[in-house]
Amino acid sequence: MKTNNELKDFYLLWITQGLSQLGSAMTAFALTLWLYEKTGSALSTAALQICTYAPYVIMSIFAGALTDRFDKKKTMLVCDALAALSTVLVLFLYRTGTLSIWHLYAVNAVSGLMNTVQSPASEVAYTLIVPKEYYQKTSGLQSLTRSLVSIGNPLLAAAVYGIGGLDAVIMIDLTAFAIAFITLAFLVRIPAVTAVNGPGRSVLELAGEGLGFLRKNPLILHVILFMSGVNLVSSAFNAVLPALVIPRYGNGMLGIVTSCSGIAMIIGSLIVTVMPKPENRVRVIYLTMLFSLGTENFLLGLTRNPWIWCIAQIVGWILVPVMGANQNVIMRNSVPVGLQGRVYACRNTLQFFTIPIGLALGGFMVDTFCEPFMAKQVPGSFMTLLFGSGKGSGAAMMMFILGIAGVILCLAYGRKLSTYSYSDE
Repeated sequence: MKTNNELKDFYLLWITQGLSQLGSAMTAFALTLWLYEKTGSALSTAALQICTYAPYVIMSIFAGALTDRFDKKKTMLVCDALAALSTVLVLFLYRTGTLSIWHLYAVNAVSGLMNTVQSPASEVAYTLIVPKEYYQKTSGLQSLTRSLVSIGNPLLAAAVYGIGGLDAVIMIDLTAFAIAFITLAFLVRIPAVTAVNGPGRSVLELAGEGLGFLRKNPLILHVILFMSGVNLVSSAFNAVLPALVIPRYGNGMLGIVTSCSGIAMIIGSLIVTVMPKPENRVRVIYLTMLFSLGTENFLLGLTRNPWIWCIAQIVGWILVPVMGANQNVIMRNSVPVGLQGRVYACRNTLQFFTIPIGLALGGFMVDTFCEPFMAKQVPGSFMTLLFGSGKGSGAAMMMFILGIAGVILCLAYGRKLSTYSYSDE
């Protein structure tokens, strides 16, 4: 058995990539603030994430086949470098006063395309450098990083944006990228994997192998499809949250409320690192999502107190790392390493294709239906008692709708998932 000291490569990659993720998340949050200031539209800000996820979803299924063909470290380095160049372009346009909304959409699309290839390569890289007995622990640590990023990025981005502007945020992002890039290039050793794809085989054929594996493993497939439904609701939530908070309490409070999800995920990540192996990982995935979707949206939609919103974020996100770690363990234990790039890429397409749909739906519903509908309500009416009045009340109404949708989703698909059971061998 390997010792913790032999997880050196994992720790180096985990820490530096987490730092880079923090910088990227700060830039994304700052761009959201900049765009909302320009437009005041939930849909236009949601479109930033849509442009990131659309190429990611569309091309992931083919990117996995490319990932399995090429060296994982080189793939990660090339993709990270190209994404960083797109960030440099944003900085140049901003400093020259020529930055437009369509520039952000185009740059986000390029970043999303790079992440399409980098993500499955990264997943396989972690599998290669982590011993099997540490899968649950390292999955918890990766969730911990995402949690810290969730806490730090909105608070840091809002503060730096307020003091130094968008260019200051981007400079921090590029510095973090440089540290992660140098560490991966010169200090982290990722073992090579013998390619299983023979010469002359098309990317389409290789991608089909990933889909074929999922068809032969219905447990994994149905967990992925369930999570695609969860992502539909949660991405709509992400589009609605700025429209709920900013009109009533400003950018600073949005940073505080958003960071509370990170606090919750830190707690959840720590729980994952010490919790015993569950008897049925599939049941854990289903029940954690039922709890999360059945609480947070209602608390946000039916209250106007920002501190209750913070509590709602904590309640809604605390079990997300538990869900993520259990899905991770199922995937890593069930998918052969030589196929993981293709299977993870197919997972990304099937599980995340609902994210751009949810973002568009959430922003569209707030801008064109919920806010206009609430603006017509008479003060003191039933709807204003539920969701308040003024700008932001329509977003509260949409939160309530998302709560209902999330509960229905979990109860309906839970029947299907209850027919499967998974425990570690």
